[in-house]
Amino acid sequence: MANWGCDNPPNAINGFAQGAQMQTERFAEYLGVFVDVAREASFSSAGRRRGMTPSSIARQIDALEAHLDTALFLRSTRALTLTDAGERLLVRARRVLDELDDTQQEIASMKGEIRGVLRIACFPTFGKRYAIPVVSTLAAKHPGLRVELDLTERLADPVAERLDAVIRIGELADSRLFATRVATQRRVLCASAAYLETAPQLSDAVDLVLGHRLIDKLHGADLLGWADVLGHAIEQRSDDVVFRCDDFDALRLAALAGFGVALLPDWVVGEDIRAGRLVHVLPRLSEAPLLQTGIHVLRALAQPAAKLRAFVDVLTELIGVPAE
Repeated sequence: MANWGCDNPPNAINGFAQGAQMQTERFAEYLGVFVDVAREASFSSAGRRRGMTPSSIARQIDALEAHLDTALFLRSTRALTLTDAGERLLVRARRVLDELDDTQQEIASMKGEIRGVLRIACFPTFGKRYAIPVVSTLAAKHPGLRVELDLTERLADPVAERLDAVIRIGELADSRLFATRVATQRRVLCASAAYLETAPQLSDAVDLVLGHRLIDKLHGADLLGWADVLGHAIEQRSDDVVFRCDDFDALRLAALAGFGVALLPDWVVGEDIRAGRLVHVLPRLSEAPLLQTGIHVLRALAQPAAKLRAFVDVLTELIGVPAE
């Protein structure tokens, strides 16, 4: 990132600071398009996000560059990268857009309204189970609210990606972000009754490495970790893992189909256990500290906007109050 302390800032920054030059009706819209293009590094991807054609996106970037009298992107057939001026404008643009959005939210909330775009990222299974019902509830009550939900296994960055919040499960290492704990996750051992009828005895954790078939996460930032239950024994019995996948729902379906024993979050398989479709085996293990962790809503701003506060309130109510 370029140094803000330079003596001769580029024209983009000079122009940005001169309000008389910048006060056009569409300038904030152009800034929003610019930030999306910078985030996606692609006119096409930014267009899909905004429901616009790549050529329309490119024209708006051209107009912004002409307005500021400086190039913001280096364009080639292989890549789209920010110039130094673009890097500096990106920092300011994010701040300005956040301030505009917060101001609109403040004014709307004074009238009891929740409006604007709520941008959330979370695990795909969590999003389908909880985030979508939450935003559906909010949308029914607040017609002016729009939602962008990024269902991803990666650890999204609310700062770099201008997200209102990211839902993360597990230990929090990013001190730049502000966290609200909304629930406690427990991992539970479970299997279908049909599997247990024909499988070896299962009365203790050590039995799991004596002929049982195991289901595990394939890769990614997950919280499964058979080693938390079996220690180094799992490394010696890797052949016992008969099914791996990178999707929680697929792992749940594998357990329902009788593939073997799964170690999954309670919010993934809780309904199946209550309905008797899966059996919670060795339940005392789920009380171990290693198998419990927090579910957090992470944000970049110290004071969340009204739309995010409303989202967190409904989410907390839906999945339960966190343990003290």
